[in-house]
Amino acid sequence: MITNQQSRTRIDEVAEGIFRISTPVDAVPGGFTFNQYLIVDEQSMLFHTGPRRIFPLVSEAIAAVTPLARLRYVGFSHFEADECGALNDFLAAAPGASPVCSQIAAMVSVDDIADRKAIALADGESLPLGRHSVRWVDAPHVPHGWDCGFLFEPLTGTLFCGDLFTQGGAEHTPVTESDILGPSEAMRAGLDYWAHAPNTRGVLERLAGFAPTTLACMHGAAFRGDGAALLRALADSLEKPPEPVTPTA
Repeated sequence: MITNQQSRTRIDEVAEGIFRISTPVDAVPGGFTFNQYLIVDEQSMLFHTGPRRIFPLVSEAIAAVTPLARLRYVGFSHFEADECGALNDFLAAAPGASPVCSQIAAMVSVDDIADRKAIALADGESLPLGRHSVRWVDAPHVPHGWDCGFLFEPLTGTLFCGDLFTQGGAEHTPVTESDILGPSEAMRAGLDYWAHAPNTRGVLERLAGFAPTTLACMHGAAFRGDGAALLRALADSLEKPPEPVTPTA
């Protein structure tokens, strides 16, 4: 559902009670998308806020599904503008909401910049929302950021996987069963945003162990299908040596 005709911001249900909000931008050649995910429940949660400048668009999309003031949690994978740039705007709009992040993020950034103290989740800690719940998984430097982590929602099998499968382009179906690894690796080939930490394979194998059936990607389409196989294929691809660069005259 398009919620803003000018920006083409839209909100769509990609799993039971889980909505993808997406705004196309011209941040890179060919376009790009900033996605947020809204879990509507007794205690609703927004994961990723988007940059501060698109707060009006994201809040408009949320209001099409549930009152903005009912948000209880505002979570994000790591401290970066597209992850939490609009955090304080959401805290002001939802007086009962609290930030949710990793313990490292709370310690080094969030408890200083946020207008309310963060709920700092430990690795493996779950947060009940009602019918849904989310489990935090620490993922330092995967793909980047010491404070990085992800959420897994067991009722729907949804992994909120942040930047793991970043797809370029401004036009995407909200959820796809087609390949997203190829497009995301093409994006990485042009602008490699991965830390390439030695524990990357172990983190991706751990995420695959949850057997997710929906991957809630922060940029591009969400994915429905065998998420475990896709995560392992990503690990394989990351371990391949880089293509040689041909010098230009």
